[in-house]
Amino acid sequence: MWPGGTAFSHRPRWAIGEGSPVNVAAFETTTHAGTHADAPLHYAVGAVDAASVDLAPYLGRCRVVDARGAGSVVTRAFLEVRIEEPPPRVLLRTFETFPRDAWVSDFTAVSAEAVDWLAGQGVVLIGVDAPSLDPETSKTMDAHRAVLAHDLRILEGLVLDDVPPGDYELIALPLRLAGLDSSPVRAVLRALS
Repeated sequence: MWPGGTAFSHRPRWAIGEGSPVNVAAFETTTHAGTHADAPLHYAVGAVDAASVDLAPYLGRCRVVDARGAGSVVTRAFLEVRIEEPPPRVLLRTFETFPRDAWVSDFTAVSAEAVDWLAGQGVVLIGVDAPSLDPETSKTMDAHRAVLAHDLRILEGLVLDDVPPGDYELIALPLRLAGLDSSPVRAVLRALS
């Protein structure tokens, strides 16, 4: 959870019993909790919201790349020697173990030049296990601006701990949330047949 973000909470609204044949709960959290798909509205005024993004970038062939040795930022040079002819989606594993129970401020970011290079290779979606493409303290959001310039899509907060590098089918559809800057997703990787 981003520092200062709305932590996940839930409460029952109805419970099976007298007067109710079902259980129904309400929940509250930030749109950027857990694995999520940033909509362009997150980093550009007047851009499309989570309900308006095309679903095609979130579904199809992807490559998981081990970027744990990248240091503080995944650069173009780092990717150029590790990725040859990428599929349309690239997911970067930067954590040794995903930090489920604690916030890590010094997560590995992605450079704008790396985003530009991936876009030039035909990539339409970039995913990371980090909470953002840009460093936590960034005020310029350079990687997000590069994503916007190339009309790419972003997945953040992926859990890739037990996923070997390689090619998979990605299924990570955002919810149709009108007016919102992001959507939670349940990202699934399937082996290619």
